[in-house]
Amino acid sequence: MATSPVAVSQNGLPTENETGKKRNLFLMAVRRLLRHKPAVISMIVLFVEVTMAISASMLIPEDLAIRPQPFIMLQEPSASHWLGTDEIGRDILARLIYASRISLSVSFLAAIVAVIIGTLFGALAGYYGGRIDNLLMRFTDAVMSVPVLFITIVLAVIFGQNVGTLILVIGGLSWMQLARIVRANFLSLKETEFVQAAQMVGSSDFKIITQHIIPNTLAPIVVACTLGVGYALMTEAGVSYLGLGVQPPTPSWGNMLYNAQSYLWEAPWIALYPGFFILITVLCINFIGDGLRDALDPRMNL
Repeated sequence: MATSPVAVSQNGLPTENETGKKRNLFLMAVRRLLRHKPAVISMIVLFVEVTMAISASMLIPEDLAIRPQPFIMLQEPSASHWLGTDEIGRDILARLIYASRISLSVSFLAAIVAVIIGTLFGALAGYYGGRIDNLLMRFTDAVMSVPVLFITIVLAVIFGQNVGTLILVIGGLSWMQLARIVRANFLSLKETEFVQAAQMVGSSDFKIITQHIIPNTLAPIVVACTLGVGYALMTEAGVSYLGLGVQPPTPSWGNMLYNAQSYLWEAPWIALYPGFFILITVLCINFIGDGLRDALDPRMNL
Protein backbone atom coordinates (compact mmCIF):
# COMPACT_ATOMS: atom_id res chain seq x y z
CA MET A 1 0.00 0.00 0.00
CA ALA A 2 1.58 3.31 -1.09
CA THR A 3 2.16 6.08 1.44
CA SER A 4 1.22 9.72 0.94
CA PRO A 5 2.74 11.33 -2.15
CA VAL A 6 5.94 13.28 -1.55
CA ALA A 7 5.46 16.96 -2.33
CA VAL A 8 8.40 18.67 -4.01
CA SER A 9 9.70 22.23 -3.94
CA GLN A 10 10.94 24.16 -6.96
CA ASN A 11 14.31 22.39 -6.85
CA GLY A 12 12.61 18.98 -6.88
CA LEU A 13 13.26 18.20 -3.19
CA PRO A 14 10.65 17.43 -0.50
CA THR A 15 9.32 20.49 1.31
CA GLU A 16 9.95 21.02 5.03
CA ASN A 17 6.28 20.43 5.85
CA GLU A 18 6.30 17.19 3.90
CA THR A 19 9.43 16.03 5.73
CA GLY A 20 7.66 16.54 9.04
CA LYS A 21 4.60 14.72 7.71
CA LYS A 22 6.72 11.76 6.67
CA ARG A 23 8.25 11.65 10.16
CA ASN A 24 4.78 11.61 11.71
CA LEU A 25 3.68 8.83 9.36
CA PHE A 26 6.73 6.81 10.38
CA LEU A 27 5.88 7.22 14.07
CA MET A 28 2.28 6.23 13.38
CA ALA A 29 3.48 3.09 11.60
CA VAL A 30 5.75 2.20 14.54
CA ARG A 31 2.85 2.61 16.98
CA ARG A 32 0.64 0.37 14.83
CA LEU A 33 3.36 -2.26 14.63
CA LEU A 34 3.93 -2.24 18.40
CA ARG A 35 0.19 -2.78 18.93
CA HIS A 36 0.36 -5.98 16.85
CA LYS A 37 1.28 -8.41 19.65
CA PRO A 38 2.02 -11.48 17.48
CA ALA A 39 4.40 -9.36 15.38
CA VAL A 40 6.16 -7.98 18.48
CA ILE A 41 6.58 -11.46 20.00
CA SER A 42 7.80 -12.74 16.63
CA MET A 43 10.38 -9.97 16.36
CA ILE A 44 11.70 -10.89 19.81
CA VAL A 45 11.95 -14.58 18.87
CA LEU A 46 13.65 -13.77 15.57
CA PHE A 47 16.04 -11.37 17.32
CA VAL A 48 17.04 -14.17 19.72
CA GLU A 49 17.63 -16.54 16.79
CA VAL A 50 19.73 -14.02 14.89
CA THR A 51 21.72 -13.21 18.05
CA MET A 52 22.38 -16.92 18.61
CA ALA A 53 23.51 -17.30 15.00
CA ILE A 54 25.88 -14.32 15.19
CA SER A 55 27.37 -15.30 18.55
CA ALA A 56 27.40 -19.07 17.93
CA SER A 57 31.16 -19.42 18.40
CA MET A 58 30.91 -17.72 21.80
CA LEU A 59 28.00 -19.89 22.94
CA ILE A 60 29.25 -23.36 22.07
CA PRO A 61 32.36 -24.85 20.43
CA GLU A 62 31.97 -25.52 16.72
CA ASP A 63 33.74 -28.84 17.18
CA LEU A 64 30.62 -30.23 18.90
CA ALA A 65 28.57 -29.50 15.77
CA ILE A 66 31.07 -30.87 13.24
CA ARG A 67 33.25 -33.63 14.73
CA PRO A 68 31.76 -37.16 14.81
CA GLN A 69 31.82 -38.94 18.17
CA PRO A 70 30.93 -42.61 17.50
CA PHE A 71 30.73 -43.55 21.20
CA ILE A 72 27.73 -41.28 21.90
CA MET A 73 25.64 -41.86 18.79
CA LEU A 74 21.85 -41.41 19.02
CA GLN A 75 21.83 -40.43 22.67
CA GLU A 76 18.56 -39.10 24.04
CA PRO A 77 18.38 -35.58 25.51
CA SER A 78 20.32 -35.44 28.77
CA ALA A 79 22.20 -33.05 31.06
CA SER A 80 25.37 -33.43 28.98
CA HIS A 81 23.57 -33.08 25.64
CA TRP A 82 20.40 -31.07 26.16
CA LEU A 83 18.81 -32.04 22.83
CA GLY A 84 20.59 -35.36 22.38
CA THR A 85 23.05 -36.41 19.69
CA ASP A 86 22.64 -37.40 16.06
CA GLU A 87 23.50 -40.51 14.07
CA ILE A 88 27.29 -39.93 14.32
CA GLY A 89 27.41 -38.46 17.82
CA ARG A 90 27.28 -34.73 17.07
CA ASP A 91 25.49 -32.50 19.58
CA ILE A 92 22.11 -31.48 18.14
CA LEU A 93 21.89 -28.20 20.05
CA ALA A 94 25.29 -27.16 18.71
CA ARG A 95 24.27 -28.13 15.19
CA LEU A 96 21.00 -26.19 15.47
CA ILE A 97 22.84 -23.04 16.56
CA TYR A 98 25.45 -23.28 13.81
CA ALA A 99 22.83 -24.34 11.26
CA SER A 100 20.90 -21.14 12.01
CA ARG A 101 23.85 -19.20 10.57
CA ILE A 102 23.47 -20.91 7.22
CA SER A 103 19.67 -21.15 7.06
CA LEU A 104 19.03 -17.57 8.15
CA SER A 105 21.84 -16.17 5.99
CA VAL A 106 20.56 -17.96 2.90
CA SER A 107 17.00 -16.81 3.65
CA PHE A 108 17.80 -13.14 4.22
CA LEU A 109 20.28 -12.84 1.34
CA ALA A 110 17.98 -14.65 -1.09
CA ALA A 111 15.13 -12.33 -0.08
CA ILE A 112 17.37 -9.30 -0.69
CA VAL A 113 18.30 -10.62 -4.15
CA ALA A 114 14.62 -11.15 -4.94
CA VAL A 115 13.69 -7.64 -3.76
CA ILE A 116 16.45 -6.00 -5.82
CA ILE A 117 15.50 -7.86 -9.01
CA GLY A 118 11.74 -7.50 -8.48
CA THR A 119 11.95 -3.80 -7.69
CA LEU A 120 14.20 -3.13 -10.69
CA PHE A 121 11.98 -5.00 -13.15
CA GLY A 122 8.74 -3.58 -11.73
CA ALA A 123 10.07 -0.01 -11.65
CA LEU A 124 11.34 -0.05 -15.23
CA ALA A 125 8.21 -1.74 -16.57
CA GLY A 126 5.80 0.55 -14.71
CA TYR A 127 7.63 3.82 -15.33
CA TYR A 128 8.48 3.47 -19.01
CA GLY A 129 5.56 1.27 -20.13
CA GLY A 130 5.15 0.37 -23.82
CA ARG A 131 7.59 -2.09 -25.32
CA ILE A 132 9.81 -2.12 -22.23
CA ASP A 133 6.80 -3.04 -20.10
CA ASN A 134 5.76 -5.82 -22.49
CA LEU A 135 9.28 -7.22 -22.76
CA LEU A 136 9.94 -7.25 -19.01
CA MET A 137 6.53 -8.64 -18.08
CA ARG A 138 6.72 -11.42 -20.65
CA PHE A 139 10.14 -12.32 -19.30
CA THR A 140 8.63 -12.31 -15.80
CA ASP A 141 5.88 -14.68 -16.96
CA ALA A 142 8.51 -16.98 -18.46
CA VAL A 143 10.55 -17.09 -15.23
CA MET A 144 7.40 -17.88 -13.24
CA SER A 145 7.05 -21.12 -15.21
CA VAL A 146 10.59 -22.31 -14.38
CA PRO A 147 10.70 -24.99 -11.62
CA VAL A 148 13.08 -24.04 -8.81
CA LEU A 149 14.19 -27.63 -8.19
CA PHE A 150 15.14 -28.23 -11.82
CA ILE A 151 17.26 -25.07 -12.02
CA THR A 152 18.87 -25.90 -8.67
CA ILE A 153 19.91 -29.32 -9.95
CA VAL A 154 21.32 -27.87 -13.18
CA LEU A 155 23.28 -25.11 -11.44
CA ALA A 156 24.49 -27.50 -8.75
CA VAL A 157 25.98 -29.68 -11.49
CA ILE A 158 27.59 -26.68 -13.20
CA PHE A 159 28.80 -24.61 -10.23
CA GLY A 160 28.75 -27.14 -7.40
CA GLN A 161 26.44 -27.43 -4.42
CA ASN A 162 27.34 -24.37 -2.36
CA VAL A 163 25.64 -21.60 -0.41
CA GLY A 164 26.25 -18.92 -3.04
CA THR A 165 24.53 -20.93 -5.77
CA LEU A 166 21.60 -21.61 -3.45
CA ILE A 167 21.16 -17.91 -2.65
CA LEU A 168 21.23 -16.89 -6.30
CA VAL A 169 18.83 -19.64 -7.38
CA ILE A 170 16.26 -18.97 -4.66
CA GLY A 171 16.51 -15.19 -4.98
CA GLY A 172 16.60 -15.31 -8.77
CA LEU A 173 13.40 -17.36 -8.96
CA SER A 174 11.25 -15.62 -6.33
CA TRP A 175 11.01 -11.97 -7.42
CA MET A 176 8.17 -12.15 -9.95
CA GLN A 177 5.21 -11.37 -7.68
CA LEU A 178 7.02 -8.34 -6.25
CA ALA A 179 7.79 -7.11 -9.77
CA ARG A 180 4.07 -7.15 -10.60
CA ILE A 181 3.21 -5.28 -7.39
CA VAL A 182 5.87 -2.62 -7.96
CA ARG A 183 4.81 -2.23 -11.59
CA ALA A 184 1.19 -1.64 -10.58
CA ASN A 185 2.24 1.01 -8.05
CA PHE A 186 4.47 2.76 -10.60
CA LEU A 187 1.68 2.82 -13.19
CA SER A 188 -0.56 4.73 -10.77
CA LEU A 189 2.07 6.93 -9.13
CA LYS A 190 3.77 8.16 -12.32
CA GLU A 191 0.57 10.05 -13.24
CA THR A 192 0.36 11.91 -9.91
CA GLU A 193 1.02 15.63 -9.52
CA PHE A 194 4.19 15.32 -7.47
CA VAL A 195 5.84 13.20 -10.19
CA GLN A 196 4.72 15.61 -12.91
CA ALA A 197 6.08 18.51 -10.85
CA ALA A 198 9.46 16.76 -10.57
CA GLN A 199 9.47 16.22 -14.36
CA MET A 200 8.65 19.88 -14.97
CA VAL A 201 11.61 21.09 -12.92
CA GLY A 202 13.93 18.87 -14.97
CA SER A 203 14.54 15.95 -12.63
CA SER A 204 16.06 12.92 -14.33
CA ASP A 205 14.17 9.65 -14.65
CA PHE A 206 16.62 8.03 -12.23
CA LYS A 207 16.01 10.72 -9.63
CA ILE A 208 12.24 10.55 -10.03
CA ILE A 209 12.24 6.77 -9.71
CA THR A 210 14.61 6.55 -6.74
CA GLN A 211 13.64 9.69 -4.79
CA HIS A 212 9.93 10.14 -5.49
CA ILE A 213 8.20 6.95 -6.63
CA ILE A 214 10.09 4.16 -4.85
CA PRO A 215 9.75 5.85 -1.41
CA ASN A 216 5.98 5.78 -1.96
CA THR A 217 6.19 2.08 -2.89
CA LEU A 218 8.20 1.01 0.16
CA ALA A 219 5.24 -0.50 2.01
CA PRO A 220 4.62 -3.43 -0.40
CA ILE A 221 8.37 -3.84 -0.93
CA VAL A 222 9.05 -4.17 2.81
CA VAL A 223 6.18 -6.60 3.31
CA ALA A 224 7.24 -8.67 0.28
CA CYS A 225 10.83 -8.75 1.54
CA THR A 226 9.67 -9.99 4.94
CA LEU A 227 7.50 -12.74 3.49
CA GLY A 228 10.25 -13.57 0.99
CA VAL A 229 12.52 -14.54 3.89
CA GLY A 230 10.01 -17.20 4.96
CA TYR A 231 9.67 -18.49 1.41
CA ALA A 232 13.45 -18.65 1.02
CA LEU A 233 13.80 -20.50 4.32
CA MET A 234 11.25 -23.12 3.27
CA THR A 235 12.87 -23.46 -0.16
CA GLU A 236 16.35 -23.88 1.34
CA ALA A 237 15.05 -26.48 3.76
CA GLY A 238 13.31 -28.37 0.96
CA VAL A 239 16.30 -28.31 -1.39
CA SER A 240 18.72 -29.31 1.39
CA TYR A 241 16.34 -32.06 2.49
CA LEU A 242 16.67 -33.53 -1.01
CA GLY A 243 20.46 -33.40 -0.69
CA LEU A 244 20.88 -30.63 -3.27
CA GLY A 245 21.51 -27.68 -0.97
CA VAL A 246 24.05 -27.06 1.79
CA GLN A 247 26.41 -30.04 1.98
CA PRO A 248 27.78 -31.77 5.10
CA PRO A 249 29.63 -31.26 7.34
CA THR A 250 28.23 -27.71 7.21
CA PRO A 251 24.91 -27.90 9.06
CA SER A 252 21.64 -26.31 7.97
CA TRP A 253 18.16 -27.02 9.25
CA GLY A 254 17.29 -28.62 5.92
CA ASN A 255 20.20 -31.06 5.72
CA MET A 256 19.68 -31.95 9.40
CA LEU A 257 16.23 -33.18 8.39
CA TYR A 258 17.76 -34.99 5.42
CA ASN A 259 20.22 -36.82 7.69
CA ALA A 260 17.46 -37.67 10.20
CA GLN A 261 15.04 -39.36 7.79
CA SER A 262 16.57 -42.81 8.33
CA TYR A 263 16.21 -42.56 12.11
CA LEU A 264 12.65 -41.24 12.53
CA TRP A 265 11.52 -44.25 14.59
CA GLU A 266 14.78 -45.00 16.35
CA ALA A 267 15.63 -41.39 17.34
CA PRO A 268 12.76 -39.03 16.45
CA TRP A 269 14.32 -36.08 18.27
CA ILE A 270 16.90 -35.75 15.47
CA ALA A 271 14.17 -34.58 13.09
CA LEU A 272 11.92 -32.96 15.68
CA TYR A 273 14.16 -30.06 16.66
CA PRO A 274 15.23 -28.74 13.22
CA GLY A 275 11.63 -29.13 12.01
CA PHE A 276 10.44 -27.16 15.04
CA PHE A 277 12.96 -24.38 14.38
CA ILE A 278 11.84 -24.12 10.74
CA LEU A 279 8.18 -24.02 11.77
CA ILE A 280 8.65 -21.35 14.46
CA THR A 281 10.88 -19.18 12.27
CA VAL A 282 8.49 -19.22 9.31
CA LEU A 283 5.52 -18.47 11.59
CA CYS A 284 7.39 -15.54 13.15
CA ILE A 285 8.31 -14.14 9.75
CA ASN A 286 4.70 -14.38 8.58
CA PHE A 287 3.44 -12.65 11.73
CA ILE A 288 5.99 -9.87 11.23
CA GLY A 289 4.82 -9.53 7.62
CA ASP A 290 1.21 -9.23 8.79
CA GLY A 291 2.21 -6.62 11.35
CA LEU A 292 4.15 -4.57 8.80
CA ARG A 293 1.27 -4.76 6.33
CA ASP A 294 -1.14 -3.39 8.92
CA ALA A 295 1.34 -0.79 10.18
CA LEU A 296 2.07 0.56 6.73
CA ASP A 297 -1.57 0.66 5.64
CA PRO A 298 -2.69 4.35 5.75
CA ARG A 299 -6.34 3.26 6.07
CA MET A 300 -5.68 1.71 9.49
CA ASN A 301 -6.77 3.65 12.57
CA LEU A 302 -4.24 4.84 15.13
